[in-house]
Amino acid sequence: MPGSPTTSPSFWGTFWRNQLRQWHWISSAISLMGLALFAVTGFTLNHASQIEAKPQIVTIEKDLTAEGLAAMASVADKTPLTFAQTAVIKTATGVDVGKSAPDVDDDEIYLAMPQPGIDATMTIDRHDGHIVYERTDRGVIAVLNDLHKGRHSGAVWSLFIDLIAVASVVFSITGLGLLWLYSKGRRITWPLVAFGLLAPFILFLLFVHA
Repeated sequence: MPGSPTTSPSFWGTFWRNQLRQWHWISSAISLMGLALFAVTGFTLNHASQIEAKPQIVTIEKDLTAEGLAAMASVADKTPLTFAQTAVIKTATGVDVGKSAPDVDDDEIYLAMPQPGIDATMTIDRHDGHIVYERTDRGVIAVLNDLHKGRHSGAVWSLFIDLIAVASVVFSITGLGLLWLYSKGRRITWPLVAFGLLAPFILFLLFVHA
């Protein structure tokens, strides 16, 4: 019907303006902390060679008892250790290896236990039960850098990264929509948008892909 509130241009203009505002603030609220984290760690990754880190290395060497060595005889390649086997190792070294699936050959059992910013490995000699455990902690910056990359951070953190990525895309698109609505009288708007859009491609072509 002509003049109907739901078909008038002013109604649709107000509707889309309200929708863009609502989704813009929702997506900004969701992505706020994540964007800040990834912006900071993007900087630290870009300057990783200039940020000094002093890794802290812990080494433990122990020998399994005869009973402990016998318990490890049934360890299978790529198969999680049993509760009894993890208990044997924890009793000897104090290290919990319950989440690590071992690499096994005729001579040794190898366990990798990486975390963000931390590298940890353990080898167990299958003949004499000698254990060597080494843990390298590369500091807080390394933890944040690994979280940025999703390195050794698990499935839940990976989902968090996906959520932040989707929220950031919504934030960008709705921001562009709001720029479109409010650009009238602001002549600098679209030159700035064009600069932000083209600058990465120009820099890539001139300085990266040359």
